[in-house]
Amino acid sequence: MLQTQGLTASYGQFKALFGIDIRVDAGECVAIIGANGAGKTTLMRAIAGVLRNAPEMILHRGEPIGDMAADRVMRRGIAMVPEGRRLFPSLTVEENLLIGGQVRRAAGPWDLAAVHRLFPILKERRSNPATALSGGQQQMVAIGRALMSNPEVLLCDEISLGLAPVVIRDIYAALPAIRATGAAVVLVEQDIARALAVADRVYCLMEGRVTLEGRPRELTREAIHAAYFGALA
Repeated sequence: MLQTQGLTASYGQFKALFGIDIRVDAGECVAIIGANGAGKTTLMRAIAGVLRNAPEMILHRGEPIGDMAADRVMRRGIAMVPEGRRLFPSLTVEENLLIGGQVRRAAGPWDLAAVHRLFPILKERRSNPATALSGGQQQMVAIGRALMSNPEVLLCDEISLGLAPVVIRDIYAALPAIRATGAAVVLVEQDIARALAVADRVYCLMEGRVTLEGRPRELTREAIHAAYFGALA
């Protein structure tokens, strides 16, 4: 479904990613873990088309998309829930959700009613300014907005960041319903235990490089620690 091949990324003279090779199969959940500054968000931004690359560095359904702008990437079925949510403060909850379906009008399971079933509180608060909601509810809006495009691949960048544990539990409880529609999920997460609990496969990044790949049940605590921090304690 999605693959990177020797993906690199830079911010001016600063190189952030060095030859990243990952793959995401249809319908699976792939977790990207790593410490702050490891390159996780840069990887998401590159896949989403926010950072442009050589075409063949990113493939979607076998076709090169590395040089495509973000709107074209989204039209192909790759939607991102960005770190920090990035809601439109001047719009209501419902208006923020509806915007998600404007760029890509694709047939699929997700519409306003389906998002409301997934996150009932958003129906109750549909007329409220989106940024007047709690942090967890805003995250639900950001996820719902991305789902409104009926994506084949959903990129989730730090969806638990800054949220209370009970709210994180509710957010993660929505993932099975999202995957049940056939969408693949790429999940950037600093909480290693939470990532391993939901992922089919995991990649660890450190300083812009993949240091570990595998299925959670195959990875030892020592191997994860070494990949995450660079050395065993």
